[in-house]
Amino acid sequence: MTTTVPKLRQAIKRSAPGLTVERELWTDEFTVVVGVDEVGRGAWAGPLSVGAAVVPKNRRVYKVRDSKMLTEDEREALFERVADWVDAWAIGHASPLECDELGMSAAQKLAARRALDGLGVQPDHVLLDGNWDFVGGGNTRRIVRGDATCLSISAASILAKVTRDRIMRASAPHFPGFNLAGNKGYPGPRHKAALAAMGPTTIHRRSWAFMDHIPWTGVKRFHRPEAQGKLFD
Repeated sequence: MTTTVPKLRQAIKRSAPGLTVERELWTDEFTVVVGVDEVGRGAWAGPLSVGAAVVPKNRRVYKVRDSKMLTEDEREALFERVADWVDAWAIGHASPLECDELGMSAAQKLAARRALDGLGVQPDHVLLDGNWDFVGGGNTRRIVRGDATCLSISAASILAKVTRDRIMRASAPHFPGFNLAGNKGYPGPRHKAALAAMGPTTIHRRSWAFMDHIPWTGVKRFHRPEAQGKLFD
């Protein structure tokens, strides 16, 4: 059953992403243009996830926005609509252990490669949110605020965010007290309090700096030459 997408709130009605960049590339005969966005880089627990989406040339779907502008209910309602609309999409993940072992930059590249490999089509050009090229290959374009202005990236952002949020909600019953269903592995008061009381779980990124200031729980500390992440207050 298709979920009805709620009416857009007034605050985001005029924030629609467009197809300006995609149309420019299509005109230059780049047929398969892929939008790519990342979610979970700043989390303390759970995977780092990268979404990839190929939007169609001749069909539009409305109400797509940067996933950060949407509420959780709005994103969930849009997910199936976006997934059915795009020509191809995939999500690539780097596990918490891979984030520890590889470092966050390499883990993001790995997740992006898994997403692109999962599309089932060969990209002619890749559009990336932000100012860092974590795909490479010479066929990328970086777009600052691309998740808010570029429709391909906005679509990828919704698909990636909802997929990762569902993973974290499914993990929550296994790690009670951390409020993973609410915070999705990001820092927050209950998450910080649980770490201070109980220490990390197997889905925490154990090379991050906050690990230096929490109790030992038997989960092996992972040391990198430079600790990742910021200390919490």
